[in-house]
Amino acid sequence: MSRGTILVVDDEPNILRTVKTALRVEGYDTDTASTGNAALERLQSRAYDLALLDVQLPEVNGLEVLRRVRAQGLDVPVIVMSGHGTIEMALQATRLGARDFLEKPLSTDRLLLAIGNALEVARLKGELQELKEAAGPAAALLGDSAVMRELRDRVRLAASASAPVLVTGERGTGKELVARAIHDGSKRASHTMEKLNCAAVPHDLIESELFGHEAGAFTGAVRERKGKFERASGSTLFLDEVGDMPQPMQAKLLRVLQEGEVERVGGARTLKVDVRIVAATNRDLAADVAAGRFRADLYYRLNVVPIHIPPLRMRRDDVELLVGAFLPASCRANDRAPKTMTRAAVTLLARHAFPGNVRELKNLIERLVILTPDEAITEEDVRMALPAVAGATSTARDGTWAPGIGWHKLMETAERDLVLRALDHFKGNATHAARDLGLERSHFYKKMRALGIKRPGAHDAHDAPDADDGDDDENA
Repeated sequence: MSRGTILVVDDEPNILRTVKTALRVEGYDTDTASTGNAALERLQSRAYDLALLDVQLPEVNGLEVLRRVRAQGLDVPVIVMSGHGTIEMALQATRLGARDFLEKPLSTDRLLLAIGNALEVARLKGELQELKEAAGPAAALLGDSAVMRELRDRVRLAASASAPVLVTGERGTGKELVARAIHDGSKRASHTMEKLNCAAVPHDLIESELFGHEAGAFTGAVRERKGKFERASGSTLFLDEVGDMPQPMQAKLLRVLQEGEVERVGGARTLKVDVRIVAATNRDLAADVAAGRFRADLYYRLNVVPIHIPPLRMRRDDVELLVGAFLPASCRANDRAPKTMTRAAVTLLARHAFPGNVRELKNLIERLVILTPDEAITEEDVRMALPAVAGATSTARDGTWAPGIGWHKLMETAERDLVLRALDHFKGNATHAARDLGLERSHFYKKMRALGIKRPGAHDAHDAPDADDGDDDENA
């Protein structure tokens, strides 16, 4: 059985014969070419598992062949070989996408090792791509609650488009994870997603970070530098904490989004860029717009596809699933033997308000893994790691209280939590949820509409009827 088909490209007949013989002994099928143009024709006409490519070739040299192959989107693994190799040549081949660089005369053992390594990397890359495609872009967004299922659906829809996305949610809810899922599910996924935390960059440097600068543009600018927009052209730019962007930069960002052009600081050239923006914030940008702290035109430009991530206290049923994911990962990361968590410990965790959301839960699990000597993490271990839970009353544990949240917001949160839990329990059946809560169905629909909860199967929260509409959602 063949181990794969390899194209050998060299203008020296003796080398072609020697390499073909060595590869056939190891079980590889081979094809040959002696010029650059012949190599291009073969690579374009059939799929090879690997190509061995000499640098010095008639018509078109090997590095130019490699450049054209990559420009055409062909991902065949390539090993470059040369009898006059230099470090500069090896670096150039690597930058063009070669998997390895071999010097002549070829060592058979070194050649077979390089081929084996290149084919193994290609195999693993293919398996990873298959897993990504099977799981989908939102697979990392863990949770089986109704709100998380809706979030994953929204991420999938956003990923398939090119419009700007605005991700909102409290700190620690996973806004960057959502941005990553959108990018990985898009047609730009083959390129690296660039990111910038607008709150972490000094105001006088953020323009240079975004647009780049020319040498001498300001003190310390000793050489030209590409900005995030240039590096993200053809890809996605994630602007985290965009609500903290200074107002002068908001106007410049808006111009780039409208024109698709940037100018480096200190430069006169206009550079075209093709960048998809995914922005995120934990601020209420609509309120900031009303207060004059954020440009309204930029807000509307960013908010084409809004995605809101629910806080963890709104999906407490997901805590057990998250614990199941974080616990083994924390054990591996901290060189601890595998641990378990008792049902009572998980239940106690689920009662916590988690003002720090999923990030707080993940850090708490890591703390428990490190500080718990036994194999099983118990309810008492959780109480020790989370004193706020240990001293709370039963009412506080079962409610949605969290520091710094006003009464009206708490009541709205509690009502939303009740409605979502009921819908989740009855698999989206609003009639059964209303009946179980002792509410008239029309009142339940009004409550859903007031809380902004979309009726299962409806396109908008306003689609919920105000009166009994028969039994049409018995199967919702």
